[in-house]
Amino acid sequence: MTGRLDRKVAVITGAAGDIGLAVTRKFLSEGARVLMVDVNAANAQAALQATEAGTDRCMTEVCDISDRDQAHAAISAATARFGSVDVLVNGAAALTPGATIADLEPADWQQAVDVNLSGALWMSQGAIRQMRPQGGGVIIHIASQLGQVGAPNRAAYGATKAALIQLARAMAIDHAAEGIRVVSLSAGAVLTSRLEKRYGSKQKVIDELGHKYPIGRLGTPEDVANTAAFIASDDAAFMTGTDVLIDGGYTAY
Repeated sequence: MTGRLDRKVAVITGAAGDIGLAVTRKFLSEGARVLMVDVNAANAQAALQATEAGTDRCMTEVCDISDRDQAHAAISAATARFGSVDVLVNGAAALTPGATIADLEPADWQQAVDVNLSGALWMSQGAIRQMRPQGGGVIIHIASQLGQVGAPNRAAYGATKAALIQLARAMAIDHAAEGIRVVSLSAGAVLTSRLEKRYGSKQKVIDELGHKYPIGRLGTPEDVANTAAFIASDDAAFMTGTDVLIDGGYTAY
Protein backbone atom coordinates (compact mmCIF):
# COMPACT_ATOMS: atom_id res chain seq x y z
CA MET A 1 0.00 0.00 0.00
CA THR A 2 1.44 3.34 -1.05
CA GLY A 3 1.21 6.56 0.94
CA ARG A 4 -0.73 9.65 0.05
CA LEU A 5 2.47 11.41 -1.05
CA ASP A 6 4.03 8.51 -2.92
CA ARG A 7 6.60 9.70 -5.48
CA LYS A 8 6.08 13.34 -4.48
CA VAL A 9 9.09 15.57 -3.83
CA ALA A 10 8.76 17.99 -0.92
CA VAL A 11 10.95 20.88 0.17
CA ILE A 12 10.54 21.78 3.84
CA THR A 13 12.11 24.90 5.35
CA GLY A 14 12.89 25.21 9.03
CA ALA A 15 13.24 21.45 8.83
CA ALA A 16 15.56 21.11 11.83
CA GLY A 17 12.94 22.53 14.19
CA ASP A 18 10.45 20.39 16.08
CA ILE A 19 7.61 21.08 13.66
CA GLY A 20 9.79 20.85 10.56
CA LEU A 21 11.18 17.50 11.66
CA ALA A 22 7.69 16.17 12.41
CA VAL A 23 6.50 17.27 8.96
CA THR A 24 9.53 15.63 7.37
CA ARG A 25 8.92 12.34 9.17
CA LYS A 26 5.23 12.37 8.27
CA PHE A 27 5.90 13.11 4.61
CA LEU A 28 8.50 10.34 4.46
CA SER A 29 6.01 7.92 6.02
CA GLU A 30 3.53 8.88 3.30
CA GLY A 31 6.03 8.02 0.56
CA ALA A 32 7.52 11.42 -0.27
CA ARG A 33 11.13 12.27 -0.92
CA VAL A 34 12.22 15.31 1.07
CA LEU A 35 14.77 18.09 0.92
CA MET A 36 15.22 19.43 4.45
CA VAL A 37 16.19 23.12 4.37
CA ASP A 38 17.65 24.87 7.40
CA VAL A 39 20.03 27.75 8.07
CA ASN A 40 22.14 25.76 10.56
CA ALA A 41 24.29 23.00 9.09
CA ALA A 42 24.81 21.05 12.32
CA ASN A 43 21.12 21.16 13.21
CA ALA A 44 20.16 20.11 9.69
CA GLN A 45 22.49 17.13 9.81
CA ALA A 46 21.20 16.06 13.22
CA ALA A 47 17.62 16.36 11.98
CA LEU A 48 18.43 14.25 8.92
CA GLN A 49 19.84 11.50 11.15
CA ALA A 50 16.72 11.70 13.31
CA THR A 51 14.53 10.90 10.31
CA GLU A 52 16.28 7.52 9.98
CA ALA A 53 15.74 7.79 6.22
CA GLY A 54 18.31 6.91 3.59
CA THR A 55 19.90 9.58 1.42
CA ASP A 56 17.95 8.24 -1.55
CA ARG A 57 14.78 9.64 0.04
CA CYS A 58 15.95 12.53 2.21
CA MET A 59 18.74 15.09 2.05
CA THR A 60 19.60 18.45 3.56
CA GLU A 61 20.39 21.87 2.14
CA VAL A 62 21.89 24.65 4.24
CA CYS A 63 20.17 27.85 3.19
CA ASP A 64 19.38 31.33 4.46
CA ILE A 65 15.94 31.64 2.91
CA SER A 66 15.90 35.41 3.41
CA ASP A 67 18.47 35.52 0.59
CA ARG A 68 16.62 35.18 -2.71
CA ASP A 69 19.51 33.51 -4.54
CA GLN A 70 20.01 30.93 -1.79
CA ALA A 71 16.27 30.20 -1.69
CA HIS A 72 16.15 29.61 -5.43
CA ALA A 73 19.30 27.46 -5.20
CA ALA A 74 17.59 25.22 -2.63
CA ILE A 75 14.74 24.58 -5.05
CA SER A 76 17.26 23.82 -7.78
CA ALA A 77 19.03 21.38 -5.45
CA ALA A 78 15.80 19.46 -4.88
CA THR A 79 15.12 19.32 -8.61
CA ALA A 80 18.66 18.18 -9.38
CA ARG A 81 18.53 15.42 -6.77
CA PHE A 82 14.95 14.21 -7.09
CA GLY A 83 13.77 15.47 -10.50
CA SER A 84 10.91 17.75 -9.43
CA VAL A 85 9.39 19.86 -6.65
CA ASP A 86 5.79 18.90 -5.96
CA VAL A 87 5.29 20.35 -2.47
CA LEU A 88 6.83 23.28 -0.64
CA VAL A 89 6.28 23.72 3.08
CA ASN A 90 7.38 27.15 4.29
CA GLY A 91 7.98 26.39 7.94
CA ALA A 92 11.00 28.52 8.83
CA ALA A 93 10.41 31.29 11.38
CA ALA A 94 12.75 33.71 13.10
CA LEU A 95 13.12 33.59 16.86
CA THR A 96 11.71 37.03 17.66
CA PRO A 97 12.09 38.47 21.18
CA GLY A 98 8.85 39.47 22.84
CA ALA A 99 8.31 43.22 22.72
CA THR A 100 5.65 45.83 22.14
CA ILE A 101 5.98 48.00 19.05
CA ALA A 102 7.19 50.82 21.28
CA ASP A 103 10.15 48.71 22.43
CA LEU A 104 10.82 46.55 19.36
CA GLU A 105 14.34 46.80 18.02
CA PRO A 106 14.61 47.52 14.28
CA ALA A 107 16.85 44.48 13.73
CA ASP A 108 14.33 42.15 15.39
CA TRP A 109 11.49 43.50 13.27
CA GLN A 110 13.54 43.19 10.10
CA GLN A 111 14.59 39.63 10.87
CA ALA A 112 10.95 38.60 11.40
CA VAL A 113 9.99 40.12 8.06
CA ASP A 114 13.02 38.75 6.22
CA VAL A 115 12.62 35.15 7.41
CA ASN A 116 8.92 34.66 8.10
CA LEU A 117 7.58 36.57 5.12
CA SER A 118 10.25 37.33 2.54
CA GLY A 119 11.82 33.90 2.98
CA ALA A 120 8.49 32.25 2.21
CA LEU A 121 8.11 34.53 -0.79
CA TRP A 122 11.51 33.70 -2.28
CA MET A 123 11.10 29.97 -1.70
CA SER A 124 7.65 30.11 -3.27
CA GLN A 125 8.94 32.05 -6.24
CA GLY A 126 11.53 29.41 -6.97
CA ALA A 127 9.05 26.58 -6.43
CA ILE A 128 6.39 28.09 -8.69
CA ARG A 129 8.88 28.45 -11.51
CA GLN A 130 9.61 24.73 -11.14
CA MET A 131 5.96 23.70 -10.69
CA ARG A 132 4.66 25.53 -13.75
CA PRO A 133 6.27 23.33 -16.43
CA GLN A 134 5.51 20.11 -14.52
CA GLY A 135 1.79 20.93 -14.36
CA GLY A 136 1.28 22.05 -10.76
CA GLY A 137 2.10 21.53 -7.12
CA VAL A 138 1.21 22.52 -3.57
CA ILE A 139 2.61 25.28 -1.39
CA ILE A 140 1.88 25.40 2.34
CA HIS A 141 2.69 28.44 4.46
CA ILE A 142 3.00 27.54 8.13
CA ALA A 143 1.30 30.62 9.60
CA SER A 144 -0.13 30.83 13.12
CA GLN A 145 -3.18 31.36 15.26
CA LEU A 146 -1.45 34.67 16.06
CA GLY A 147 -2.05 35.70 12.46
CA GLN A 148 -5.74 35.90 13.39
CA VAL A 149 -5.77 36.94 17.05
CA GLY A 150 -3.59 39.25 19.10
CA ALA A 151 -1.21 38.39 21.93
CA PRO A 152 0.89 40.57 24.23
CA ASN A 153 4.41 41.38 23.01
CA ARG A 154 4.01 39.37 19.81
CA ALA A 155 3.43 42.16 17.29
CA ALA A 156 6.29 41.32 14.92
CA TYR A 157 5.54 37.60 14.86
CA GLY A 158 1.79 38.07 14.53
CA ALA A 159 2.07 40.67 11.79
CA THR A 160 4.29 38.48 9.63
CA LYS A 161 2.08 35.42 10.15
CA ALA A 162 -1.02 37.41 9.22
CA ALA A 163 0.79 38.51 6.09
CA LEU A 164 1.52 34.87 5.23
CA ILE A 165 -2.19 34.08 5.38
CA GLN A 166 -2.92 36.89 2.94
CA LEU A 167 0.02 35.90 0.74
CA ALA A 168 -1.43 32.40 0.43
CA ARG A 169 -4.76 33.82 -0.75
CA ALA A 170 -3.11 36.03 -3.37
CA MET A 171 -0.85 33.25 -4.61
CA ALA A 172 -3.76 30.82 -4.82
CA ILE A 173 -5.69 33.16 -7.08
CA ASP A 174 -2.68 34.00 -9.23
CA HIS A 175 -1.62 30.40 -9.85
CA ALA A 176 -4.76 28.25 -9.68
CA ALA A 177 -4.94 28.01 -13.47
CA GLU A 178 -1.43 26.54 -13.46
CA GLY A 179 -2.48 23.71 -11.17
CA ILE A 180 -0.75 25.16 -8.12
CA ARG A 181 -2.63 25.08 -4.81
CA VAL A 182 -1.59 27.40 -1.98
CA VAL A 183 -2.85 27.05 1.58
CA SER A 184 -1.82 28.53 4.92
CA LEU A 185 -1.82 26.35 8.01
CA SER A 186 -2.32 28.15 11.32
CA ALA A 187 -1.73 26.29 14.57
CA GLY A 188 -2.44 27.34 18.10
CA ALA A 189 0.25 26.96 20.76
CA VAL A 190 2.36 23.92 19.89
CA LEU A 191 4.51 22.39 22.59
CA THR A 192 7.97 22.73 21.06
CA SER A 193 11.45 23.20 22.46
CA ARG A 194 11.32 26.80 21.25
CA LEU A 195 8.17 27.48 23.27
CA GLU A 196 9.67 25.74 26.30
CA LYS A 197 12.70 28.01 26.03
CA ARG A 198 10.48 31.10 25.85
CA TYR A 199 8.56 30.16 29.01
CA GLY A 200 11.36 28.40 30.89
CA SER A 201 10.05 24.82 30.98
CA LYS A 202 7.48 22.45 29.52
CA GLN A 203 5.37 22.64 32.67
CA LYS A 204 5.35 26.44 32.62
CA VAL A 205 4.09 26.37 29.04
CA ILE A 206 1.28 24.04 30.04
CA ASP A 207 0.42 26.06 33.14
CA GLU A 208 0.40 29.37 31.28
CA LEU A 209 -1.33 28.35 28.06
CA GLY A 210 -2.99 24.96 28.44
CA HIS A 211 -6.18 26.20 30.12
CA LYS A 212 -6.89 28.51 27.19
CA TYR A 213 -7.65 25.61 24.83
CA PRO A 214 -11.12 24.02 25.07
CA ILE A 215 -9.83 20.71 23.75
CA GLY A 216 -7.83 20.36 26.97
CA ARG A 217 -4.25 20.35 25.71
CA LEU A 218 -1.69 22.19 23.64
CA GLY A 219 -0.88 21.19 20.10
CA THR A 220 1.93 18.83 19.14
CA PRO A 221 4.30 18.97 16.17
CA GLU A 222 2.57 15.82 14.93
CA ASP A 223 -0.78 17.65 14.85
CA VAL A 224 0.74 20.14 12.43
CA ALA A 225 2.48 17.42 10.42
CA ASN A 226 -0.69 15.35 9.99
CA THR A 227 -2.61 18.37 8.75
CA ALA A 228 0.19 19.39 6.38
CA ALA A 229 0.25 15.89 4.87
CA PHE A 230 -3.49 16.08 4.22
CA ILE A 231 -3.20 19.50 2.56
CA ALA A 232 -0.30 18.30 0.40
CA SER A 233 -2.17 15.20 -0.74
CA ASP A 234 -4.75 14.73 -3.47
CA ASP A 235 -7.32 14.27 -0.70
CA ALA A 236 -7.30 18.10 -0.49
CA ALA A 237 -7.43 18.65 -4.24
CA PHE A 238 -10.33 21.13 -3.99
CA MET A 239 -8.63 23.18 -1.27
CA THR A 240 -6.74 26.38 -2.10
CA GLY A 241 -6.59 29.98 -0.98
CA THR A 242 -7.76 29.25 2.55
CA ASP A 243 -6.32 29.23 6.05
CA VAL A 244 -6.57 25.89 7.85
CA LEU A 245 -6.83 26.64 11.55
CA ILE A 246 -5.90 23.91 14.05
CA ASP A 247 -6.12 25.60 17.41
CA GLY A 248 -7.90 23.25 19.81
CA GLY A 249 -10.92 25.52 19.86
CA TYR A 250 -9.05 28.66 21.01
CA THR A 251 -10.73 31.01 18.52
CA ALA A 252 -14.20 29.50 19.17
CA TYR A 253 -14.61 31.72 22.21
